[in-house]
This record gives sequence, C-alpha cells and structure tokens, in this order.
Amino acid sequence: MALVPYVENSLPILSKFHNASARFRFCNHDITIAQDWKKLGVAAVVWDAAVVMCMYLELGHVELKGKSAIELGAGTGLVGIVAALLGAKVTITDRLPALDSLSTNVKANLPPNISELATVSELSWGENLGSYPAGGFDLVLGADIVYLENTFVPLLKTMEHLCSDATTILLSCKIRYERDNTFLDMLKQRFRVKEVYYDEERDIHIFKASKVLQNMDL
Repeated sequence: MALVPYVENSLPILSKFHNASARFRFCNHDITIAQDWKKLGVAAVVWDAAVVMCMYLELGHVELKGKSAIELGAGTGLVGIVAALLGAKVTITDRLPALDSLSTNVKANLPPNISELATVSELSWGENLGSYPAGGFDLVLGADIVYLENTFVPLLKTMEHLCSDATTILLSCKIRYERDNTFLDMLKQRFRVKEVYYDEERDIHIFKASKVLQNMDL
C-alpha cells in the first residue's frame, strides 16, 4: 500500500528489485512483471511473499474457480494475476499512484479470453469503503502488506468491511519486526487466525483468517 521512494542501495539481496522486469511461470503461463523501483519503490517490485502466495494458490489449497476475490495492496499484481488464471473473478487494488503500472502488468499477462476476470481498482485502506460491497468477497488476498504500523487500523477496518462470515483471508508475509506480530495479535481479536503454510527457504508465512462468529459460544 505504501509508496516508498527509491534509494540507491548496493546490497546484493536488493539487486533483483532494480531489474526492469521479473519473470515467473504459474498455471502453465509465462508471466513477465514490469518493475520500476525508482518510480514507485516497494509498490513496483515483486516481493517473495507474493511469489510464495502464488505457489500456495497454485497448489490448490484454496478453491478459486468461480470465486470472488480481492487483492489488497497489490503492487505489481502478480497474486491477482495468478488468482485470475486459476479461475477467480479478482478485484486487484492499490493506491492511485500504483494503478497505471498495475494495470499494465495485469493486461500484459492475462490471455484475452479471461481478461474480464480481473478488474484493477483504487483502494486506500479505510477510505471510501462504500465503493466495495460489504461482505462481498469469498477471498481476500494480501502479500507483504503488513509493515507500516500506521496502516494497521485502516487495514483491519478494510478487512472487516470486505468480509462476510464465509470469507477467507490469506496473508503472506515475512515477520521482520515485533510490530508485525502486533498486527497479528490485532487480527486475532477480530478473526480466527492460523498459520497454514511456511516457506523455510524464503522465510515467508501464510496465515488464514476468517471472521469470528458473534454467536459461536452460544
């Protein structure tokens, strides 16, 4: 969600982010994602959490065909693209400055016969939520969107608006700081949360969450 400006960095681990594109193969499709770190920072590069989320979706742990999904803080759109390739009708969202590059990636990587399955749309967490149907999605997806503490409350507000009692949230993230655990604790106050996948090589966790039913203890 946050747009962080480019800062020159010579660390080898970051060199992949300065490439003009990143290439993947999911769902028997070659996917090429345009990257532009200098222009949009973290919103315009592919993070490991997105790759692991796509791997998890491709493994079939969650039914996607015919489902309504929304991706939050989509960045380059890789997760939303893969979800559409797997048959979901996906609303792929981010803040306004990211939408041009996001739209370009989505259009470039979805075959014409399924292009109608993906819609790119502006969503700043906690704002103008009435533009999206309350409880209107089967699946809410987020990859590496938990990292700025001042976004935690609006992010939770957004999730609560988008989710019905039957909605599943999937969050893919690296636990970098104690504040990341703080968000998970906040999430657990509103949703049932469990870890469903861990990629040891990339140190990426996937958490599954669903709304706590108000009458579940009655």
